[in-house]
This record gives sequence, structure tokens and C-alpha cells, in this order.
Amino acid sequence: MHILHWRKSSYSGDSSNCVEVATTPAAVHIRDSKNPVGPRLTISGSAWTHFTSSRR
Repeated sequence: MHILHWRKSSYSGDSSNCVEVATTPAAVHIRDSKNPVGPRLTISGSAWTHFTSSRR
């Protein structure tokens, strides 16, 4: 089991409404910074790369 080291996502900008991410070799973990003990989303690294590289 890995200890998760959370950091503010660079995609959150200067907002106080932030997404925090923690990476492990197998996955990317995502949570709401306002609720650090709340629900978390865990996705594969390739899904995170696809999500963050998508342009609208």
C-alpha cells in the first residue's frame, strides 16, 4: 500500500475550489480539497493523461 501525497492540480489555477491529485505507479487518485476525507475517484494513469490532454 502506498502513502498518498496529495497536491493541488495545476488545472485548478488560483481558485480555492481545487482538485487534488495523488499518483501511484498504478493509478491517479482525485479528491475535492474542501472535503479531504470524502469520496475519492481512482483512475488509471492513461485515463488521467487522456483527460488532461483533452481540449474543448
